[in-house]
Amino acid sequence: MLQKENLNTPYFMINEQALINNLEKAKQLKEISGAKLVLALKCFSTWKTFETIKPYLDGTTSSGPYEVKLGYETFGGETHAYSVGYSHADIEAVKPLSDKIIFNSLSQLDAHYDNCKDSASLGLRINPEMSVAGQDLADPARAYSRLGVKQALLDLTILDKVEGFMFHMNCENKDVDAFISVLNHISNTFSQYLNKLKWLSLGGGIFFTYPGYPIEKLGLALKAFADKYDLQVYLEPGEAIITRTTDLVVTVIDIVENDKKTAIVDSATEAHRLDTLIYKEPASIKEASADGEHHYIIGSCSCLAGDQFCETQFKQPLQIGQKLHILDSGGYTMVKLNWFNGLKMPSIYFEKVDGHIEVLNEFNYQDFKSTLGK
Repeated sequence: MLQKENLNTPYFMINEQALINNLEKAKQLKEISGAKLVLALKCFSTWKTFETIKPYLDGTTSSGPYEVKLGYETFGGETHAYSVGYSHADIEAVKPLSDKIIFNSLSQLDAHYDNCKDSASLGLRINPEMSVAGQDLADPARAYSRLGVKQALLDLTILDKVEGFMFHMNCENKDVDAFISVLNHISNTFSQYLNKLKWLSLGGGIFFTYPGYPIEKLGLALKAFADKYDLQVYLEPGEAIITRTTDLVVTVIDIVENDKKTAIVDSATEAHRLDTLIYKEPASIKEASADGEHHYIIGSCSCLAGDQFCETQFKQPLQIGQKLHILDSGGYTMVKLNWFNGLKMPSIYFEKVDGHIEVLNEFNYQDFKSTLGK
């Protein structure tokens, strides 16, 4: 039986009990609202955990052909396909696997309609022209957005081709009232379409598993909306399902000083936790202490000068060889792993409820080499 103290860093450790805790909240939301929940594979595609997730969710939603195939093969249930732009080859790949195919534009819908109309329930992504996404980079309603069709470009004839709409306008939204305000905006602006649709996806980014989130209030708002328009509502959670389930475990391999002390660890944001770098959101370290007297930058071992996890403090000085746990490292991490600098890829482990540690994947030099040539 694997023991944590014997595992070589870096590695991801996914905790099954923490995952179940989130899934139980998802179950509660489903029971109150009547909504169906499909896992957003763009956030988390670690498919060997799906046996734990499948009893709670209704299927998967995807942003590219490989995700569609993965969801169909390893998760089952409903398979939703969306893409900002489908090629003909993409459509041929996803058409036999998808229950719903959602197009990003009117031109994409027109281009592929005849080929898809008898294969799946078709949908169209709508730009509601408002959102509660905190980061401009992730705001689907940002200026000049390419994501979705604006209301001014729609008319009721579109309902001859589609049975559903998809709105996605949240990003880690913890404010239920802000979400309800967007829901009301959709209701007020698109009611003539909603009355004639069969289903509506409200996307992801609703952080209903955040501690203290009023799940019942969200559920009742969704139920009232669905009942008003006689719609099947879908949500597409990703981060909400995987949040606080996974640590990236690293080892301090050096400590250097240049006005400030930097503990260099055997991992990198550029390669292993890319969103930390992209969104400039510092990571949290389990061993850190808000009232600690020993301050460190937690720096990566990549050659990118600004590649660091965070700046924090500890009650005791850090030691070379010490392990650190980078918290909440499940969402948008394993799906974005890359081989920058030829760094060792983190292994992926799954700590089951009974304490058994399951190996989901371990990587080696051949994996690195094979991504660049056969």
